[in-house]
Amino acid sequence: MMTSCFTYNYTVGEGSQSGEIVTAKNHYFINGLARGKQSDPKQMAGDANDYEVTIQHKFIDGLLGVLTLGIYTPTTTKVEK
Repeated sequence: MMTSCFTYNYTVGEGSQSGEIVTAKNHYFINGLARGKQSDPKQMAGDANDYEVTIQHKFIDGLLGVLTLGIYTPTTTKVEK
């Protein structure tokens, strides 16, 4: 029932230039065995060529996983342009 938190970062081009942040949820089910709607960092960045992507299992994501007994286990994607 207890999952570990994780963060995955990567930089495209020169990284964030304007500081604008866009977030979206990634939906997983049955402890990640089945995927639902997934975010697309490239689409979230729009026409920006330089941006940073962070995919994170936040506290609230873990709490939702615990409350649903692992049936729904989301992650959060953040793109900083």
